[in-house]
Amino acid sequence: MLQNIFVIAKNTFREAVRDRILYNLILFVLLITASAIFLGELAAGQESRVIVNLGLSSILLFGTFIAIFVGVSLVWKEIEKRTVYSIFSKPIARGTFIVGKYLGLCLTLLVNVLIMGSGISLALLYVCSGGLAWSIWGAILLIFLELTIVTAVAIMFSSFSTPALSALLTFFVFLIGHFSSSLLDLAKGLGSKFAISFFTAVYAIMPNLSNFSFIANTANGNVTPATMLGGAAAYALAYNVVLITVTVMIFSRRNFK
Repeated sequence: MLQNIFVIAKNTFREAVRDRILYNLILFVLLITASAIFLGELAAGQESRVIVNLGLSSILLFGTFIAIFVGVSLVWKEIEKRTVYSIFSKPIARGTFIVGKYLGLCLTLLVNVLIMGSGISLALLYVCSGGLAWSIWGAILLIFLELTIVTAVAIMFSSFSTPALSALLTFFVFLIGHFSSSLLDLAKGLGSKFAISFFTAVYAIMPNLSNFSFIANTANGNVTPATMLGGAAAYALAYNVVLITVTVMIFSRRNFK
């Protein structure tokens, strides 16, 4: 089974790398990073902060686009092209197929994040901020962990819905995940029992993506605490296992006839 997962993940990585949108997004982020250098020169003494804020935000934003638009099409393309018939005619379980697809896209995201992060580090070295060039990698790891959750959400929706609807739903989850804590605080401030109950349920079910937000702190020169990295990694692992398990259960019930 592990060998089949590895083969599917490798093929998924190759297919994703061939997609031109990945190269375009990487190029765009690197251009943004280069632009940050010039923008930073306009704000005396703020070059490093501008580069980190703009660069890391770009990694998160465009990494999310990759996770959503590639993730929602992974399963759908196999069904649309009817290649699932040839895949499942072999001794490959549907769960193996889903896990392999997920890991292949996570590998793609990892490579993209590493390339974009290296661009930011080079930009920081250019403006003589060697300390920040290394300390940003904790925040970059948090971004990658967040993207693995977004990817799992995208694949879960794509297992039973159309690409367009899956992309929309995944984007909503991304937004709610970043603002669920604020919405819960707002509901408590209003004092409405229904609002408190509703947003408490949303807070419990939706991924709390604010656990992975450390961009502003990093721009101010703070190093990501090891406890935060460990907690975020454990949270992402647990949430991804649940999402992939649900995805496998849904996909196993689909009828391709």
